[in-house]
Amino acid sequence: MAPSFDDGNSLFNFVVRDGNGVKGMVDSGLSTVPQAYMQPPIERIDKDRARKHGQPPIDLSKLGGPEHEEVAKQIVRASESLGFFQVVNHGVPVDLLESLKDTAHDFFSLPAEKKAVYRADVSPTPLVKYGTSFVPQKEKALEWKDYISMQYTNDAEALQNWPEEIRDVSLEYLRTSMSMVRNLLQVLLENLGVKPEDSMIDVLVDKKMVNMNYYPTCPNPDFTVGVGRHSDMGTLTILLQDGIGGLYVKIEEDSEFGKKGEWVEIPPVPGALVINVGDMIQVLSNGKYKSAEHRVRTTSTKSRVSIPVFTMPNATAKIAPLPEVVEKDGNALYKEFILADYMKNFFSNAHDGKKSLDFAKN
Repeated sequence: MAPSFDDGNSLFNFVVRDGNGVKGMVDSGLSTVPQAYMQPPIERIDKDRARKHGQPPIDLSKLGGPEHEEVAKQIVRASESLGFFQVVNHGVPVDLLESLKDTAHDFFSLPAEKKAVYRADVSPTPLVKYGTSFVPQKEKALEWKDYISMQYTNDAEALQNWPEEIRDVSLEYLRTSMSMVRNLLQVLLENLGVKPEDSMIDVLVDKKMVNMNYYPTCPNPDFTVGVGRHSDMGTLTILLQDGIGGLYVKIEEDSEFGKKGEWVEIPPVPGALVINVGDMIQVLSNGKYKSAEHRVRTTSTKSRVSIPVFTMPNATAKIAPLPEVVEKDGNALYKEFILADYMKNFFSNAHDGKKSLDFAKN
């Protein structure tokens, strides 16, 4: 029998500690949003006030051809202003994208005990973690999301350790998206006046992770968030949205995309992937490229999934603005740091916009 969700302790134990997740709570017949998930008014997402991002997806098949310069310009412009853009002809088969969404729904429909074996404190492998919200112990209001996170080291370890229900399709997604990531980094680095060697790009994408996020239906989406305001801490994130939508990005500076401080919705485009600039690219570019502050709204009509691939340097890597950029700019906006220290700071705090970047500021 489900506990009383009015009691914060028993809700926390049921959802977080016992691994039932938000889905377990919703499946028990929830008709109102529990207090633990009620966001303060300032954090709620007013979908009626947000504009839709109207830029068409960037066609990556044109890179390397006669229109290379124009496409490279589009990638740079979006990375300098919004930190988000959508791409098509990206090299990941569209039928694989559909299969990923179906597989994610199937996985989160499994009985709670099948998913709960991967909770952080009991998972049979450090490579796989099943959880809910972001840092539930630190959050004033919980996020309406369950997730499974799979770290990639090599194919053999992924095949051995990732959950068999989602392993093969997730691995194929990772494999087929990496040449796109490398091409995008090549464009972004060349625009900074850096001639990137393969070894440099290897360092920037050394660590990879595939997540599946699940946002169950919510009795009143106006009071909750699926994910709170944050930027991604890595290099680039590749995101597969489903057709429901709910992803919002904050405009950092006045631009063709809108006014500073406005939130725009990134509408789902069939067959497209969303690219999201991470904090490490903002640091390396000395602030020229902007990591995107974003958040996710919940929905009352249908459960939603999203599937990101996160890329980042190795935890032991030293990160600092690139010397070529600092020479041009005259000063470094960020200090040198070891990524592991940045990660420790990032994962020990609740989501709070781009506050995590303060750690790196000079």
